[in-house]
Amino acid sequence: MTTPATLPEWLALLEARHAETVINMGLDRVRAVKERLQLAFTCPVIMVAGTNGKGSTCAMLESVLLRAGYRAGLYIKPHFLDFNERARVNGELASDAMLVDAFDAVEAVRGDTSLTYFEFTTLAILHLLSKANLDVAILEVGLGGRLDAVNVVDADVSIVTSVDIDHVDYLGGTREQIGFEKAGIFRPGKAAICSDPVPPQSLVDHANAIGADLWLMGRDFNYSGDKQQWNYGGRSMRRNALAYPSLRGANQLLNASAALAALEVLRIELPVGAQDVRTGLVTVELPGRFQVLPGRPTVILDVAHNPHAAAALNQNLGNMGYHPYTFAVFGSMHDKDIDGVIKAIGGSIDHWCLATLPSPRAASGSELAAKVQATVPDPHEKTVNIFDTPAQAFANAMSRAGENDRIVVFGSFLTVAGVMAARKSTLH
Repeated sequence: MTTPATLPEWLALLEARHAETVINMGLDRVRAVKERLQLAFTCPVIMVAGTNGKGSTCAMLESVLLRAGYRAGLYIKPHFLDFNERARVNGELASDAMLVDAFDAVEAVRGDTSLTYFEFTTLAILHLLSKANLDVAILEVGLGGRLDAVNVVDADVSIVTSVDIDHVDYLGGTREQIGFEKAGIFRPGKAAICSDPVPPQSLVDHANAIGADLWLMGRDFNYSGDKQQWNYGGRSMRRNALAYPSLRGANQLLNASAALAALEVLRIELPVGAQDVRTGLVTVELPGRFQVLPGRPTVILDVAHNPHAAAALNQNLGNMGYHPYTFAVFGSMHDKDIDGVIKAIGGSIDHWCLATLPSPRAASGSELAAKVQATVPDPHEKTVNIFDTPAQAFANAMSRAGENDRIVVFGSFLTVAGVMAARKSTLH
């Protein structure tokens, strides 16, 4: 069989191959193909897992390390508009040609080993980064940790950001079960950083059982600050008078502290100056994480899709100052704790524009409407409307919102991606 010649053809083939099994737990198949690829990193590897905050932590690490002059590679997911967003080399998106070469390399050694879309693309991007002559590789873990395809690589520093309830069908329904899964990225004798202020005991126990070098928030590193600036304190390093990260939101100092703890661990291999840290944190960008768009009405994009993230989004909305009305454009996967998300943010929303997402796993707009009406206090004082797509829901919110109002687009990545794509097409 001839392999596809373009990136869109490759992605279509991978989606078609695995229309049925979206997630297939276990690393044996991935490890077998990894060995045939002879995939290995010759630079330090930082791996980041967590329920929320992992994308922000990866982005901060990348920004600071690029400022310091290092050639950094980043694997981050999912993507909003272009698959290329998942792989960055030295701050630039991987080209179609680089990705096609990487897909070809995996296909050439795969043999009859079956790989899911996620496993195949992960191996391809890891291969691409391993060949990119990097000084450091930053790898975001997808679901869980222990059984995630990224975990076939041994990290020099592993970070677990927050541990909360999500992906219950695969990871279990308690923080202790999920904490054990996340701790699966820790390695014996290597730094294992956890920035969750209340880490599950299962995570601590696993780190100790395997002999990882566990760094806990509040014990091994912490932060302090006032309105103007903040300070990081680690085991042997302090960084004072830091500007707040440009990523807005309540938990960003936890994420920034985890990033600085990782840099403290790697200070011999990757020394980073104070100014590089300051500038890197101030200039970091990450789409869809409490991203406030320019213009009026105020539009906020946030991929909050579990109660923990929705509570943080609600807190951030509360810190924004007065807006007469808040419109929500919301869509969610069926298997999420939708009631918990609505409960966490419902008090801040006046008008709901609910969208059915383009996925077989999506909850329908009418399902979401029933949940909003059952969960939100005083539903008769709020409006609830249903739309076939996020773009239609957003267009409706824009047509009704006054210039001093705000529209918060949140839920699944597909909700935010749908609105991003619609805005892009109207701008061009």
